[in-house]
Amino acid sequence: MNKIGLWVGFGCIFGSILLSCSDSIGAPKDKKGGKMKYEVQKSEEEWKKVLSSEQYRILREKGTERAFTGEYYYNKEKGKYLCAACGAELFNSDTKYESGSGWPSFYKPASEKVIDSETDTSHGMTRTEVTCSKCGGHLGHVFPDGPAPTGLRYCINSASLKFKKD
Repeated sequence: MNKIGLWVGFGCIFGSILLSCSDSIGAPKDKKGGKMKYEVQKSEEEWKKVLSSEQYRILREKGTERAFTGEYYYNKEKGKYLCAACGAELFNSDTKYESGSGWPSFYKPASEKVIDSETDTSHGMTRTEVTCSKCGGHLGHVFPDGPAPTGLRYCINSASLKFKKD
């Protein structure tokens, strides 16, 4: 094989590796590092079309909004909080409380089935990340310092939510 053929072969292999990796950049991973399967599946380009840039950064890239800036932090209306990415019902206003954390806080999800969690060791901390079980979108974190009856504080980014008034 000549040098040109070798470089062309290398380029094809390298290019296909990049393409297969780019499909999962920002996508949630399963415990083995593979792409998770969710009821709602979209390519990253499709997510970029349906989410604002801030929602994409938070839901797909595991970002966070600045404390006390989120749309729903001060919301006191009765209703349901849905996933901004897929519309799954995540929390009810009856479980929302003022935690002083700067993010909307809830002491329990609408159902145990709507939230997935896993250990997050980013930023030099150990926390429990919570994601939407329907689409895999990053919602925020849960902490064991909430009120009764659960003792939990689901600290959720407003950009991950849509509010539906009762």
